[in-house]
Amino acid sequence: MPNALCSSTSDVFEATAYLALEDFLHAGIKGLWETFWGPDEAMPSSVACIHSSSSKFYPAEKAISSGKLDGVCATSVLLKNLKYSQGRWDDIVVLALLRPDIGMVSAQGDQEPSSAVLGEALFFALRVLLSRSLSRSSTVLHNSDCIYLLLVDSQFGRVVKVQGDLNKLDFDQNNVYYCAAEWIKKHAKISVSSIDRVWNKLGNANWGDIGTLQVLMAIFLSMIQFYGEPKYSLDELATEHSSRLQSRRSERHLVDRQANGHGLFQFQQPSHSPEIVEVHEEPAVDVKPQETLKLEIGSVVLMNDAYIQKGFQINDILTDSDPPIYTSTPVEEPTKTYLLYVGSSPSHLEPAWDDMNSWYQVQRQTKVLSLMKQRGISSRYIPHMASSGRIIHPGTCNKPNSNGNCDHPWCSTPILVTSPVGQTVSNLIRNGLFGVEEALRCCHDCLSSLAAAASAGVRHSDIRPENVIRVSNGSGDPYFVLIGWGHAILEDRERPVMNLFFSSTFALQEGKLCAASDAESLIYLLYFSCGGVCPELDSVESALQWREISWSRRVIQQKLGDFSAVLKAFADYVDSLCGTYPMDYDIWLKRLRRTINEDHGKEVDTSSSS
Repeated sequence: MPNALCSSTSDVFEATAYLALEDFLHAGIKGLWETFWGPDEAMPSSVACIHSSSSKFYPAEKAISSGKLDGVCATSVLLKNLKYSQGRWDDIVVLALLRPDIGMVSAQGDQEPSSAVLGEALFFALRVLLSRSLSRSSTVLHNSDCIYLLLVDSQFGRVVKVQGDLNKLDFDQNNVYYCAAEWIKKHAKISVSSIDRVWNKLGNANWGDIGTLQVLMAIFLSMIQFYGEPKYSLDELATEHSSRLQSRRSERHLVDRQANGHGLFQFQQPSHSPEIVEVHEEPAVDVKPQETLKLEIGSVVLMNDAYIQKGFQINDILTDSDPPIYTSTPVEEPTKTYLLYVGSSPSHLEPAWDDMNSWYQVQRQTKVLSLMKQRGISSRYIPHMASSGRIIHPGTCNKPNSNGNCDHPWCSTPILVTSPVGQTVSNLIRNGLFGVEEALRCCHDCLSSLAAAASAGVRHSDIRPENVIRVSNGSGDPYFVLIGWGHAILEDRERPVMNLFFSSTFALQEGKLCAASDAESLIYLLYFSCGGVCPELDSVESALQWREISWSRRVIQQKLGDFSAVLKAFADYVDSLCGTYPMDYDIWLKRLRRTINEDHGKEVDTSSSS
């Protein structure tokens, strides 16, 4: 749907709007039919425009090609009629009026529709009901007392429902409009819904929003009028879907914090986030909310690592994300510091109920780091796994065996400890500490880690400012380490995590990575870190559109060019790969290394990278 629609729009713009409305109605009835009546049955509906002078029905494309777009007055969902393939008024299931001023009401804070638009809709409704009352079809004739109309523009929509007994219509052929108006005033029951957004600013339907849902509900009820009761009711589908709704709620991270009384830990108590769900809230499974372990600064956590007990004191919280990452010091080696990740305690339920973010951060990342170590990957730009094990909780542990866990909420909670420790790029940006030198070194060091991982068939897939840290050990120049390997891709069948700001174009389009996906994500990280304008992205479509515009207009290259010519050239190179060609890491690592050495007079340490 185009972004705006007004009375002075061009023919091209108006044509696009009618095509978009027709596509929306077709997608709606097709989805409803296949969901509620079943995909095996042929869909008994079609979509067509109505011409005001001839009252003929034809697709929007035909109206555009024949130059009759100016006469189009409405778009309808029609019951397929084998005898009258051209369509008739009594075959109209639901009617949609595309008018330019529907959204003006919302902008003015007034929920009442304009009298002109509402009056036009009411006369359309009466004409359809009259046609139904004269139909020879018993199904159509049975529904001659109720019709739904959709009033839409390029962004907003509302529903008008008209009911009434046509037997009470006093017809006078000499004054038909007066008779119609009198019937509407005295015998019609008119219901008008609130006006809500149906399409976003990019023209995509917001299928989960209330505006779209009420339009779809009107179409659904209209379909029931003509096609009978569906095979599956709303309640049945909602019951089937309830476990997935509960799973989604359990994975949300809106929490109420409370102390546990020991002064060492905090718990996270997930709360149910409100959703627009047209169901009676009766969960299929009664699930007790899972508690996620939280560590406080100064507390000491004990863990078992290969039957060796180790203690770590919590120094700080590196990221306040959920789950957080902590900086810690071994009790027996107070001069060393590590990053410490805490997973979610094992659930007695199915794995889908566990906190998946914690699982990826701890268990999955442990697997990935162990795999790279087994394959001989050693790089200072990839975190080193120092320890991994399970927490030792206070009190007596009554777990039945080494693989089980007792009733204590902390029992068998997994922990991962890695090195080195540093500041995240997001913190550097927040404090104004990310400049030209940092951008060059970040690009070089992240590219080095990607090259090392790629040699073992591992791709990161989750590059963002929170997953890159700058390490300053005092004995040399600072360097960057790519952390957060929990979502790494080890096999082609695995699917990457999606991020509207940092995922590659190929990942958003295909749901998987190409050879240059991580490099493209690195470009987005550098672009935003160097002050690139952060767009408003609310869907995959908007993210893809932003990428297409930014690359085609060279916005990203120009921004990086303000920092360094080699970063601009690297962005051009990644853009030229088009998601089909492999990355040549070596040549760009050499160019970046040479630029850092020449421009800043500092050497890049490559002795421990491979």
